[in-house]
Amino acid sequence: MEVINLFKPFDIMYVEEENCPMGKHRNNFFELLYILKGTGELHNNQHVVEYGPENLFLFMPQDTHYTRIKEKTAFIFVRFNGIYLEAQRAGNPHSNLGDWAKKLEYIFHNNQHFPGCILRNMDDKPIVRALVNALILEYPKEQSMRNEVVQQLVNTIITIVARNVAQVQPEKSVVNSEISNEIISYIHQNIYYPEKLRAEKLAARFNISQNYISEYVKKVTGESIQRYVTNYKLKLVETRLQYSDMRMSEIVEELGFTDESHLNRTFKKYTGINPTDFRKKMWAEKNYQPGMSG
Repeated sequence: MEVINLFKPFDIMYVEEENCPMGKHRNNFFELLYILKGTGELHNNQHVVEYGPENLFLFMPQDTHYTRIKEKTAFIFVRFNGIYLEAQRAGNPHSNLGDWAKKLEYIFHNNQHFPGCILRNMDDKPIVRALVNALILEYPKEQSMRNEVVQQLVNTIITIVARNVAQVQPEKSVVNSEISNEIISYIHQNIYYPEKLRAEKLAARFNISQNYISEYVKKVTGESIQRYVTNYKLKLVETRLQYSDMRMSEIVEELGFTDESHLNRTFKKYTGINPTDFRKKMWAEKNYQPGMSG
């Protein structure tokens, strides 16, 4: 299987094909795939979905995917890697994207619940189509402020995607109350502010007795508030270890751990490996490129 790397922080590619542009492969970067026209099948890990015009898909690094074209298809690929994400998180003076990286993390950690088209709000489809058309026009040009315009267009797409993700919950939560889903969404949005996630703060925020607040969380997650918050934080830690070169002290400060020792103990307790060894393992796998099959 081919493993594809991205050797610059950000790239956009337009492809129009009657036959599949590439076979089964894995990327070492994040990718948004938009269908401008055409029909076919999209295979992503164990999922197979039909695609058509105005569909938008999100692929994580190491996802295995390929397409089967039925009708001549125009694809646009928006690709970015950990270097690009880190620039946004660090407040790069040329990005002007604010909380972009954190919005994107919310998408990543909820995307597994619906592997098909990310756009569930029909009113968003013409907006995304217009943004994609603007990207196609702007990206090839070498003119003043081109990078800033492109980044703002991409950020708007990401924000729309985040809105669609927030509207869709895992299947197991469908039968549960709306308030339970609102609490989970609030936890995701405030994961960087641990003082807001204490049981008494959540109870006050949602006007629910502190004795019952954990039951609302369990309806959706099957876990206590403390366990759910810890697990979600550790997913964010894994993202930073795998896709950035952030120091442990920076991760500790950003995610509200007491100190590096606290992070090490918690990470190893729930994953069986310490953060340093996890990073070495992930980076080794990322740099290993097996030959193409067939």
